[in-house]
Amino acid sequence: MNKVTLDVKGMSCAHCVKAVEGSVGALHGVDRVVVHLQEGKVDVEFNPEIVSLETIKEAIEDQGYEV
Repeated sequence: MNKVTLDVKGMSCAHCVKAVEGSVGALHGVDRVVVHLQEGKVDVEFNPEIVSLETIKEAIEDQGYEV
């Protein structure tokens, strides 16, 4: 498992948290995702043999946030 903390701009409310955690958490190979709203950070634990960091970033960007 890899662990990474991403800086994500544009998150401001509980809906943002749900959108990011839902979209990233649904990816095959992602074990855990935690949004830190006040800090603008997202912690992700994932298996790099199954899902790439680029795919995770794209999932966040698809929700309208900047990674």
